[in-house]
Amino acid sequence: MKIKQLVVGELEGNCYLLASENELVVIDPGDEAERILKEIEQLKAIPKYIIITHCHPDHVLAVSGIKKKTNVKILIHEEEQFSGCRADEFLKEGSKIKIGNTVLKVVHTPGHTLGSICLLGDNFIFTGDTLFENGYGRTDLPGGSYKQMENSLKRLSQLLKPSIMVYPGHGKSFNIKK
Repeated sequence: MKIKQLVVGELEGNCYLLASENELVVIDPGDEAERILKEIEQLKAIPKYIIITHCHPDHVLAVSGIKKKTNVKILIHEEEQFSGCRADEFLKEGSKIKIGNTVLKVVHTPGHTLGSICLLGDNFIFTGDTLFENGYGRTDLPGGSYKQMENSLKRLSQLLKPSIMVYPGHGKSFNIKK
């Protein structure tokens, strides 16, 4: 398994390419579709899905460009379906997404948006704008809720083992230390 992080767009969002065996998933393609497509080509894996942790523009601007070239399925949480995001399939708490021999489990973490999700793998997690190294995502935007964020962060603190690698939606990756 290989994880490639690309910092894209004006708001410097993290787009991740996870390749496992000969399959690949794109997580949060926030901008720069052509650059992301070139990186996909270099990984020599077959794109299978685009997964969106939440539907803010800085996480989705390159979706249509990538979809047009790859024709992969777009996956979002069912609570994000009214946000204006286009999706081919809806995810829910506990959904499992298989890429090669890697499985990502959907953890619904509302707070930044109603349908924010994290993607939990074996000793790593993609957290979108739910969890950053020194904080968490905004809760003052439409669909945000401080109380829901508080509950989501509490739940994550119980789920995440020490040393798990965290790949956030902005900023650098980090390990959980308890």
